[in-house]
Amino acid sequence: MDFSQASEDKMKGMKQTMLLCCKIYISETRNKEALDAIERVAKLDPESVIVNKFQDRDYNRVRYTIVSYVAHDSTGCPVYSPLRQTVLSMVEAAYGALNLELHSGAHPRTGIVDDIVCHPLARASLDEAAWLAKSVAAEIGNRFQVPVYLYAAAHPTGKALETIRRELGYYRPNFMGTQWAGCALPEVLPVKPDEGPAQVSRERGVVMVGARPWIATYNVPILSKDVAAAKWIAQMVSARGGGLPTVQTLGLVHGEDSTEIACMLLEPNKYGADLVQKRVEMLAAKEGLEVENGYFTDFSPEMITERYMKFVSANSN
Repeated sequence: MDFSQASEDKMKGMKQTMLLCCKIYISETRNKEALDAIERVAKLDPESVIVNKFQDRDYNRVRYTIVSYVAHDSTGCPVYSPLRQTVLSMVEAAYGALNLELHSGAHPRTGIVDDIVCHPLARASLDEAAWLAKSVAAEIGNRFQVPVYLYAAAHPTGKALETIRRELGYYRPNFMGTQWAGCALPEVLPVKPDEGPAQVSRERGVVMVGARPWIATYNVPILSKDVAAAKWIAQMVSARGGGLPTVQTLGLVHGEDSTEIACMLLEPNKYGADLVQKRVEMLAAKEGLEVENGYFTDFSPEMITERYMKFVSANSN
């Protein structure tokens, strides 16, 4: 038997696999014991791979990027992905270890598990990402009795994430004018969730679950404590403020002596980090503020796929 050829054929098959990526945003970075518990359950199934972890202590927020395959039935409909159980296990561990009432940070949030977004990778489609998102959302709502809001391709009408967040007061700090502390939601939600109860657990909050094409997250530090200036710059950079199309921004406190423009690039190949960086620098210069080079908070989809492939290949030998 030609083992080199068999190995090559195996890798070729893997490269043709339909892959899905889940990004899970959890409102915590300072409690190492809790994060360790979440990561332990995430690693129980070797078919789901954590390809990146990004955490920010000032925001008190962590994001896990997890990848696995999706399998189909004879008609081509998605029926299974290891990601489903991995994500649900992480959600359960987070709810068991953390309490939103004890949380505070400089980044907005409405839940301990704040956001779960599914992206298609490799040959997968947005429909498959939406299938996974809706399956995870239904289980969270039913099993954990947490209100769940679907968005983008997972929502029946494609409702935008930022629309739901505005309806729930996500962008309004409730502590010291720049911080989010405890559960700021009313016990009865103003907008009916898509899954789960209409009443909120103060310990868990609510969770957003969506599916969308790949987005990039890019942050630009500003060497100033002037939050009002940072918010103005963020507004002028964003599509909502008449700036760059498909760019969403937040101006946030980031540490004792600086602020930050946190950006979501919905079409990073058209309106990318270079344009954002230049626009922030131009606007900051008008305010006499110094800007540092921005940074991505995750890898590109190509790099994420490559890291997954390398991990699977290494563990199959």
